[in-house]
Amino acid sequence: MSPTTSPMHLDLESCYRAVKSRDRRFDGVFYTAVRTTGIYCRPSCPARTPAFHNVTFHPTAAAAQAAGYRACKRCLPDATPGSPDWDVAADAAGRAMRLIADGIVDREGVDGLARRIGYTTRHLSRILTRELGAGPLALARAKRAQTARTLLETSDLGAADVAFAAGFSSVRQFNDTIREVYDATPTRLRGGRGKGARGGTLQLRLAVRTPFAGQALLQFLAVRAVAGVELATESTYARTLRLPHGTGIVELALDEHPETGPTAFVPATFHLTDLRDLAAAVERVRRLVDADCDPVAIGDAFAGDAVLGPLVRETPGLRVPGHVDGDELAVRAVLGQQVTVAAARTAAGRLTEQYGERLPAPAAGLTHVFPTAARLAELSPDDLPMPRSRGAALVAVCRTLADGGLSLDRGADRDDVRRRLLDIPGIGPWTADYIALRALGHPDVFLPTDIGIRDSLRAQGHDPAHAADLAESWRPWRSYAQLHLWQTLSSTKGP
Repeated sequence: MSPTTSPMHLDLESCYRAVKSRDRRFDGVFYTAVRTTGIYCRPSCPARTPAFHNVTFHPTAAAAQAAGYRACKRCLPDATPGSPDWDVAADAAGRAMRLIADGIVDREGVDGLARRIGYTTRHLSRILTRELGAGPLALARAKRAQTARTLLETSDLGAADVAFAAGFSSVRQFNDTIREVYDATPTRLRGGRGKGARGGTLQLRLAVRTPFAGQALLQFLAVRAVAGVELATESTYARTLRLPHGTGIVELALDEHPETGPTAFVPATFHLTDLRDLAAAVERVRRLVDADCDPVAIGDAFAGDAVLGPLVRETPGLRVPGHVDGDELAVRAVLGQQVTVAAARTAAGRLTEQYGERLPAPAAGLTHVFPTAARLAELSPDDLPMPRSRGAALVAVCRTLADGGLSLDRGADRDDVRRRLLDIPGIGPWTADYIALRALGHPDVFLPTDIGIRDSLRAQGHDPAHAADLAESWRPWRSYAQLHLWQTLSSTKGP
């Protein structure tokens, strides 16, 4: 079993070998429950390895909790990057996990989750219980408990604020869940650990697997930063957020992090107008930095490849930059059709200044949230700072998004999204696939006609006419191959 083997079909012998060797690559991929202690751990827990007949393995923390186990206080099994399988999986369970992490169950209930996936509530519950060992309510509850523990240990928020920021409907529900999951009161969990934030400002750390090429990610985001919406320095990236209950700002420290183990932590400071948006904000920023990626498995897949092998060794841990807002990414993808990065960035800045929402409390260099699809759908193509044909395509995309005919969150069916995009006049394969790459987090997208890809292959002595055939051997990680090839170019090139 590799770290990217689906946790929905766990091999017991392989899991136990990972536990015996305390292999940290499997942290977040599965959880080990010990019958004699009643607790569940991450595979790398430093405690004495339990006997094989005393353990069971679970694909999610929620499954272990549903079986009656409490989280280990020593290894903190929920403080790990998420399973990379949820980004790979395009089935109902994987799509549901991504939406649950975004807080859909807390905001819209199980009925809302089922509608987005396209199943009845009963059928979706059966799928999740069969595949993940727990239903949607249990999965959402486990996510709330994890968020609450993080806030208790890292912020100065009062218990009531922690409860509602984590998504609980009442303080009593929050207290009961914390006691059941962690066998401790909120006060005891908080203990003497340092506190960080006050009011609507929260300082957290986002777990990512190592190696983590933070500087390369920062460079990618910096060269595309839209004035008023994004701001990059030599070591940080900040941007505005549109969230379910309000707006916010996040600042990330993306300089190179010391790799003392298999997990690094990206410092993130959130400024939120409504603390109920914390779970959604964290999940969307985790998508942005591709936090659940398994760089070791991807690097191993490319090892020995004549094209990618040297590139992976040069920039290990390269991430596919995601996005915090699928609608925004789609608009920016259309703006980037057949123009330079600088021209697309300038056009996006103009749109933001004219039609974006101004922040109630602007920060240095951050003044607006990117305009909504609904606002841009009201425009005429003639109102837009671009050729009329591209403006017509942009307005058409925005109208489809605004009327609900297209959803670009991580729960969308990727093949269906591609078909719907290609049905829109002016949207071709490059635009549809670029949206899948960044908005949907698709790990296996390749853009063979992209000028940057063609330039990169040509510079390495390969015929770009055979790019698509060459990329077949890079499945199922062609998105990462795409980024490694773009990485060979100067920062002024690429989409």
